Formats: sequence, structure tokens, C-alpha cells
Amino acid sequence: MWPGRAASARPVAPAPQRRIGPYTRVQWAGAVVVGGLALVYAAAMAVLAVRWLVSVDPLRGFLATYPGEYPLPVGAPVGIPAWLGWQHFFNVFLMVLIIRSGLRVRTEKRPTEFWMPRRDRKGKISLALWFHQALDVLWLVNGFVFVVLLFATGQWMRIVPTSWEVFPNALSAVLQYVSLDWPTENGWVNYNSLQQLAYCTTVFVAAPLAAVTGYRMSGLWPRNVPALNRAYPVEWARALHFPVMVYFVAFIVVHVTLVFATGALRNLNHMYGGQDAVNWTGFWIFIASMIVVAAGWVAARPLLIAPIARLFGTVSGR
Repeated sequence: MWPGRAASARPVAPAPQRRIGPYTRVQWAGAVVVGGLALVYAAAMAVLAVRWLVSVDPLRGFLATYPGEYPLPVGAPVGIPAWLGWQHFFNVFLMVLIIRSGLRVRTEKRPTEFWMPRRDRKGKISLALWFHQALDVLWLVNGFVFVVLLFATGQWMRIVPTSWEVFPNALSAVLQYVSLDWPTENGWVNYNSLQQLAYCTTVFVAAPLAAVTGYRMSGLWPRNVPALNRAYPVEWARALHFPVMVYFVAFIVVHVTLVFATGALRNLNHMYGGQDAVNWTGFWIFIASMIVVAAGWVAARPLLIAPIARLFGTVSGR
């Protein structure tokens, strides 16, 4: 007898779910939701704990003694000059593209476009890596000009600590931020001590670290000097370079959040409008600059990068 159609049918195995790293999309979504709720709960507990702490007499006295900032040296400049606004824009523009290209280099498994110097056939690298290194060079030039102007105009006194009081005042600023009773924002005259330490660390610690680790991993590093390679192994550079990028991303997120949360119009006027006023001038300049940054992000593709790369070498496919 014919056993029927069902007897010869084979059960169809479900298609494997696509994974992003170690987890599926559903698992990532669940992790984000659970992690977000945990962060909100931890933040709420921290706010309640710090608000109780600052209500205790010793902490109230500490905040009164160290309000979050200390006086700048005599002769420190007031305000933000136009050159600093332009430097800020160039830095933002280049940093965004550096992060974008760096992530592509890190995740690119099999490059399809390559760049090679005309005089060194052994220096072949992926087009994405060439673009990342070219942006790094422009960023270093912009940073060099920034540091020179910083010390030539006295603006360094606004971001480099000039008193040991910076540390207790920075702690005071942290307590005020966490308690949601934020310190008075007056960046046109004087940054609070936490801002000063953050800016100083970014300019004089994180930026040089990004430069020296990036240079060690680049094709510009001398390969035929064993003693130098042993003194500064490439593994050290790789171990530091990515965390430095993470620091820059975290700094940008916190910095932009506080700019908007502590008086957006006035803060944007400081950096983009060159004035200490509450109007929409700086805001619209900021929006225009973000459009330029977004256009650069979209344009950073091999189709547009390749013609530029050909000016400095040879571009080829796989």
C-alpha cells in the first residue's frame, strides 16, 4: 500500500539567524534593553546617593570652599577668538572622518581597492587605510597650528591647570553634575575644573597618544631597525590605538550633551558665533557645519576617494 505523501516528506530545518558578532539581532536588542534599564537604575541610585552626600555639613563646606572652578592667572584672555572657532570646526570634521575610516579599516576583511606609492612598490595598502592615514596627517597639521596659536595668544591658560586647586574643584564639579545641581556655566570667561582637566587631557595626552600609536602602525615607520621595533612593539600601539579612539568618542558624546544641556544657544554662540550672547547666530552656524560634516561622511567612499588618492600614488583593484 502507498504510505502517503507525509511519509516521504522531510522536515525543513529553520534558516540560521544572522549573527552580528557573537549574538543575533534579537539577542543584541534584548541586551541593549536590559543594559539600558540597568544604566538608568544605576544612574538614579547615584543621583540619590550624591544628593544625600552633598546635604551633609562636611560636604556642604567642601562645595563652598571649592565651587568647581578657581581664578585664572592675571592676563588670561577672555572670550573665544574666531581662529579657535575655525580650529574647532576643522577638528570636528576631521575627527568624524577619522573615526569612520578607522572603523572601516578595523572591520574590513578583504579590501577590494588598494593604494601604492609610485616609488615604493612594496608599500601597498588598502585604500581605506590610505584615507585614514591621510586624514591623520591633516588632523596633525591642524593640531600643530592649534597648539602654536594656543600658546601665542595665551589661550592655553584656559585649558591647562595653573593651580593644584584644579583637583578639589574638579571633584566638586563631579559631585554637582551627578547630583543634577550643575555648576554655573561660564565658558566665555573660565571653564570649570572638570572641563579644564578634560580639555587638557584630550589635547595634550589623548591626541599625542593617537599620533604616536598611529605612526607606529603606519607604513611610515622604519621597518628595518630591529632595536627600534623591539623598544616600541607594534602590539603596544595596536593595544592603545583603539582605546584612545573610544576615549575620543566618549568625550565627543559627553561634550555635545553638556553643550546642549547647559544652555545650547549661549554655548554654541561661544564657539561658532564668537560672542557671549543668547541668540540663534551660533546655532545656525553649527547646523551649517554639521551639514558639511554629514556631507563629508557620505562622500567618504572609494568612488570619490580614489581620484584624490591617484594624485599621490597608484590606485588598483584586487
